[in-house]
Amino acid sequence: MSRIGNKPIQLPAGVTVNVDKGNLVTVKGPKGELCFQFNSELEISVGATEVLVKRPNDTKEMKTFHGTTRALLHNMIVGVSEGFKKQLEINGVGYRAQLQGKQLSISAGYSHTVDVAIPDNLKVELPKNTTIIISGIDKQAVGQFAAEIREIRKPEPYKGKGIKYEDEHIRRKEGKTAKK
Repeated sequence: MSRIGNKPIQLPAGVTVNVDKGNLVTVKGPKGELCFQFNSELEISVGATEVLVKRPNDTKEMKTFHGTTRALLHNMIVGVSEGFKKQLEINGVGYRAQLQGKQLSISAGYSHTVDVAIPDNLKVELPKNTTIIISGIDKQAVGQFAAEIREIRKPEPYKGKGIKYEDEHIRRKEGKTAKK
């Protein structure tokens, strides 16, 4: 029995869910619209205030699709109603970021700046030149773009220099001279 898959998804005010043939689900809300093609064997039923996902049988494959489908559908509903946000911090002397139109230019200790194109469905803010806030309605796209930016210069364990998530803790190592 899937505990996640059996939980009903509550629909916030202003959000509509449409299920077409073949389980093409369209979710519309105040922040935008998302579409996704789910497994056609699962039954997605939309009520007045909640959405339920049911599976046809108890095979291992259907159990995995059941929980995953419910989680993805929940993320779509939260995305169009509230949105998702990731915050990155840049640590290091001379490390900074700046916006140039639809480009994010990052100085991270290399001999050149690294330019990253911002996807159309995402919004990037720089409250300070060492803080990057990525927001959007698609949870996967927000997380993927944040991971790509972090990949430019991962935080290192000795001085903590690099690009890290806001809530990430870097395990620090002691240097060679500290052992004496």
